[in-house]
Amino acid sequence: MARKPRKSGNKKTEQPINEVIEQTGFQEALSERYLAYALSTIMHRALPDVRDGLKPVHRRLLFAMQQLKLDPNSGFKKSARVVGDVIGKYHPHGDQAVYDALVRLAQDFSVRFPLIDGQGNFGNIDGDGAAAMRYTEARLTAIAEALLNDIDQDTVDFRETYDGEEQEPEVLPAAFPNLLANGASGIAVGMATNIPPHNVGELADGLLHLLKHPNASIDKLVDLIPGPDFPTGGTLVEPHDQIVEAYKTGRGGFRVRAKWEVEDLGRGTWQIVVTEIPYQVQKSRLIEKIAELINAKRLPILADVRDESAEDIRLVLEPRNRNVEPAMLMEQLFRLSDLENRISLNLNVLDKNHVPVVMSLRDALLAFLEHRQEVLIRKTKFRLDKIAKRLELLDGYLIAYLNLDEVIRIIREEDEPKKELMKAFKLNDVQAEAILNMRLRSLRKLEEFEIRTEHKELKAEQKALNALLKSDDKQRSHIADELKGLKEKFGAKSGLGTRRTNFAEAPAAAEIMPLEAMIEKEPVTIICSDKGWIRTLKGHGQKTDDLKYKEGDRARFVIEAETTDKLILFGTNGRFYTIGIDKLPGGRGHGEPIRLIIDLGNDQDIVSLTPHDPERKLLVASTAGHGFIVQEKDVIAQTKNGKQVLNVKGDVEARVCHAIGDGADYAAIVGENRKMLVFPLEELPAMTRGKGVMLQRYKDGGLSDVTTLNFKAGLEWQDAAGRAYKYEDLRDWLGKRAQAGRMVPRGFPRSNRFRR
Repeated sequence: MARKPRKSGNKKTEQPINEVIEQTGFQEALSERYLAYALSTIMHRALPDVRDGLKPVHRRLLFAMQQLKLDPNSGFKKSARVVGDVIGKYHPHGDQAVYDALVRLAQDFSVRFPLIDGQGNFGNIDGDGAAAMRYTEARLTAIAEALLNDIDQDTVDFRETYDGEEQEPEVLPAAFPNLLANGASGIAVGMATNIPPHNVGELADGLLHLLKHPNASIDKLVDLIPGPDFPTGGTLVEPHDQIVEAYKTGRGGFRVRAKWEVEDLGRGTWQIVVTEIPYQVQKSRLIEKIAELINAKRLPILADVRDESAEDIRLVLEPRNRNVEPAMLMEQLFRLSDLENRISLNLNVLDKNHVPVVMSLRDALLAFLEHRQEVLIRKTKFRLDKIAKRLELLDGYLIAYLNLDEVIRIIREEDEPKKELMKAFKLNDVQAEAILNMRLRSLRKLEEFEIRTEHKELKAEQKALNALLKSDDKQRSHIADELKGLKEKFGAKSGLGTRRTNFAEAPAAAEIMPLEAMIEKEPVTIICSDKGWIRTLKGHGQKTDDLKYKEGDRARFVIEAETTDKLILFGTNGRFYTIGIDKLPGGRGHGEPIRLIIDLGNDQDIVSLTPHDPERKLLVASTAGHGFIVQEKDVIAQTKNGKQVLNVKGDVEARVCHAIGDGADYAAIVGENRKMLVFPLEELPAMTRGKGVMLQRYKDGGLSDVTTLNFKAGLEWQDAAGRAYKYEDLRDWLGKRAQAGRMVPRGFPRSNRFRR
């Protein structure tokens, strides 16, 4: 027990304090607290309620605005006033988070049916933010009003706010299917939700069908609700069967493309105009992305992109070549930019018991109908209670009118008129109090007639409401009338409810233009130096003698090719690398190190560098004398790391990559010991990767060079000056693979190479 000094007047006393220390494991304590945090995030921040489609911050915003009497027919109030009420009474979080939620509900490009009518700068589709809350004003829209209708008639439960001073609704009555109409997105702990917006007229049709056929299939519902309807329009190109599957499981996605048209400029020229972009794509960032593609030469057929938007979107795409099909150009843009976007569907919501669950489309619609039925029942009971209380008063008034003289006498003469009235006319306390509080002007004869009329009407209404409570059919009929009114007010007949996103089928993959076809074909000369600096010059037949190199460097490879070709580089590590010639630097300066383009180590060198020909066969060999034949189409690398083909290790390196010519039937190999061997090519295996087989055996040194030849035509080589020699009688060097061979013929180059 600990003792703590405590002041009492001028004397110090000690007050005993009991300390109870609970022992618990760290893992258990951490799990408990993390679970509490996760549940708080899921229930109070990230996931919407399936009944009204709102998160707590949105619900509190709308309720606070209703309390401020910001209905659609009233004036606007500063957003700062609204945010202040929300964080002061209902939502004890940062004002910026609340204002961001308010702004989003007012943006017609973010929500399909705005719940807040904003006045001032509320941001734009370019991604610009809204003005500060002190500059903007807001009020509720008619749709928000529909969500709040009858909230004061005991239609939903209320709970205490965080400080216990106010009451807030747990859910809104929601006479509008907000969850699917406006969608929702959020990330909780271990789960997320993403629900795209839909057309409210189509939702009303689906709900009406479910009222008649509660067991309706997803296929039938998708016929009535064919897909999302985004506020920014666009074209939905997701296959129908995939849409059905997504709505059936509550998980999936939808491919949305920009809407575009070809604008004829006359004389065979044209340009593409994009009028609608996919949902949640920022226009400014989209333009930047397309400009980056043009600068990177990934869209060489596109000359320029311009933004000519005013209130409506107008992006102009100017082609470089008028002979290209517009559809092909757009397909490439859809692949490379956000002109096509995929909107995911994850229908993860809180059900009526506040439990997270992934629902199908049918489940979500049925949950809304169940909520509307519960609201109707509670509203009816509330009205019946009001009618019963009013009838009780009217019965008392009628007794007073029938015995008016006696009532007046009792009030004037009795000391306790209330008790005497209750005793004389068998009235209850409420009726007697009402008679005593009645004004003299109500005693006129006409008032009796009005009360009898009101009594009769209330009796009829009471009977109808009791019949409504007892009949599910009448309840469904009442909800159906509400949905028809909803469709009439917010559906296709209103400008707001017209479908904005249309449907189309995406072209087959075969119709999509490959990236290589988009590269402008131009002749270039590629120069690569000994130290691996590479550059390109426009055109063929270029004079390379005058080119400058870094000190101690010189030309090694000079290759004539086209910009649409690929380069195949073989390194001493046995890896093949693939380089797009269109990505090589221009001829200014010394170029760029090839090691910045591919991941070739500083301790590795280039064995060969040639334009790619998928029909060729290559003979690859290592310094140890091992090698094999590989199809060139099998050595293409997809990444900067290259593709391992010839396996080498230790001090062994790749030495040769020789293209086998047409008609070649023999291989000639020479070692560092200047011994040469000629053997049939058929003795070499064809492989895609490996160490290979022994080509020539050595006691000292290793392999120097390999070539292929037509045996009847003889062997050719070049001397140091580039002069060609030919040796036709090769019988002395003919043998089997893996033999040692004989000394080279007289006149063979001292470099031990068949080529310079």
